[in-house]
Amino acid sequence: MSEHNKVNDPMSPDGEVNPIDTDYQIGQDNIAVKIGPFGLDIHNRVFLISGISVIAFVVLTLAFQNQVGPMFGSMRGWLTSNLDWFFISAGNIFVLICLYLIFSPLGRVRLGGTEAKPDFSYIGWFSMLFAAGMGIGLMFYGVSEPLSHFASSMGGTSGEIGARTDWAPLGAAAGDASSAERLAMAATIYHWALHPWAIYAVLALGLALFSFNKGLPLTIRSVFYPLLGERIWGWPGHIIDILAVFATLFGLATSLGLGASQAAAGLNYLFGIPDGTTTQVLLVFGITLIALVSVVAGLEAGVKRLSEINMTLAVLLMLFVIVVGPTLAIITGFFSNLAAYLQYLPALSNPIGREDTNFASGWTAFYWAWWISWSPFVGMFIARVSRGRTVREFMISVLLIPSAACVLWMTVFGSTAIHQYLSGYAAAAEAALPLQLFSMLDILPFAQITSFIAIILVVVFFVTSSDSGSLVIDTIAAGGKVNAPTPQRVFWCTFEGLIAVALLLGGGLVALQAMAVSTGFPFTLVLLASCIALFKGLATEPKAV
Repeated sequence: MSEHNKVNDPMSPDGEVNPIDTDYQIGQDNIAVKIGPFGLDIHNRVFLISGISVIAFVVLTLAFQNQVGPMFGSMRGWLTSNLDWFFISAGNIFVLICLYLIFSPLGRVRLGGTEAKPDFSYIGWFSMLFAAGMGIGLMFYGVSEPLSHFASSMGGTSGEIGARTDWAPLGAAAGDASSAERLAMAATIYHWALHPWAIYAVLALGLALFSFNKGLPLTIRSVFYPLLGERIWGWPGHIIDILAVFATLFGLATSLGLGASQAAAGLNYLFGIPDGTTTQVLLVFGITLIALVSVVAGLEAGVKRLSEINMTLAVLLMLFVIVVGPTLAIITGFFSNLAAYLQYLPALSNPIGREDTNFASGWTAFYWAWWISWSPFVGMFIARVSRGRTVREFMISVLLIPSAACVLWMTVFGSTAIHQYLSGYAAAAEAALPLQLFSMLDILPFAQITSFIAIILVVVFFVTSSDSGSLVIDTIAAGGKVNAPTPQRVFWCTFEGLIAVALLLGGGLVALQAMAVSTGFPFTLVLLASCIALFKGLATEPKAV
């Protein structure tokens, strides 16, 4: 690494690496200004184009709420129905790449150099991985998705809306409760296990490698140096980073909107607070303010501490449901659900000739686009906290351990809800999606307490997502600087909330999903190209013994 990249660089390598020799200096294209007591250090083009576009989007969406709602709905439907094969194929590619790296000699490469030591303990690392990567989604879909698939497969259909086609290609018999439960849990786990974590892992590994080992800025463009060379510092790189900012913002906005709708449903259930758009908007504003406090506190004091608190609460809630719920069914269900997932995986991940069109386009295509739109945020966040790990350790930890945790979570909450339904308690299945978790908890002991804990979990997951998301976006928009001035993170954190508000008012959940899919599509192309660059970069690194 050249001397100008070593100076004051907390991420400089320890031990042997094969750095990229470039004259680029981190922040050389930045604008550094002082506005009163506040300082800014922003990338000249990426920040300005991204920031102005985001402000314009918020203003126009709020100004034309009635007009943009139908447009968002049409856009989501067209993208998922016409590009489902593309998203499913891309997801399969990412999984295969991750599995190959676990067993490949390339797995001995150590991030940060052959002598690098991990910055965080395993417990702290896993907590941040899980909280940043899945939090709100698991709370929202942990009960609702298994119930939705169970009802659909019991009726012989592939989804509750859209095309109604038989589940027969996946081997489910209409009216067979046992078969329907197996398929429901397999389909749910498919969306929350290997594939999403592989999407995150591929980009995270590329970011960590090219930052910690190659000496390049911690930003998306750096991954493409083997393909574009010095052009990554010009407009090809600017476009990649701008796409990453947009994907991250709208992927986060989808999650924040889900969190707000579920928290509002929980407050209505517990305290009778009106459940509507006004409450959701007020929640977004309130929780964004909390996230701003966490942003100012920084990574160690903010995200890490909140993540560990939330992990503790989530584990306690899950253990409570295991103990007071259908314990034996949950314990045996974990293994049978995992077996069902592996059994149905080839059919679920098949990108062509699908008869279950509503499942493939209405569920899987949306999920994969959502995960991909999240990948710059989660990928960069994982990269920042993973220095010192080998590629093999990184892949096993990022791919397999969170996947197992998601299987357990979905089994605990999904199997409990299905068991209640089969026992004659249909309230959860009949409730609106945001309320289904609380309806499931309602039949268990201490429902008021556990529901309140669930609301806290949603809120804190909301805060950690917004906090770490603004940290990542700011790094991209500051030309790779990891310690840019705090006011910039405040700007991005604020506009994450404003985008969620604009989309909630301009079409609700459909609008949120539409923007996640629309930004996920172009970034899928970016991710696929980054896989080639990743292999080129790993091949030149010394292997750790």
